[in-house]
Amino acid sequence: MRQVTIHQSLNRPVTVLGCDRELVLGAAGIASIFALSTQTWWGALIALLFWGGSVAVLRRMHKSDPFMRKVALRHLRYDEYYPAKSGLHKYGSRTPASWI
Repeated sequence: MRQVTIHQSLNRPVTVLGCDRELVLGAAGIASIFALSTQTWWGALIALLFWGGSVAVLRRMHKSDPFMRKVALRHLRYDEYYPAKSGLHKYGSRTPASWI
């Protein structure tokens, strides 16, 4: 039987600075927008502190579960309640008032 080796780099999630790529780039975008909109030294310092703190939190999040962002987004897409009935009779049978 033929054996094919699956390299580890094919199974690892894509990361930037040890965090999820989309979240790090989003945090960098928010920090750069804040720094460029204030155009002051303290605004740039706050933006740099925000970006450093968000990278630290995102790195810790990625270390606990690399797919936490995808799981959280899937969780938010679920409805709070799924009724037992489906289809046309989902909300009970109603007769139109024009028939009566």
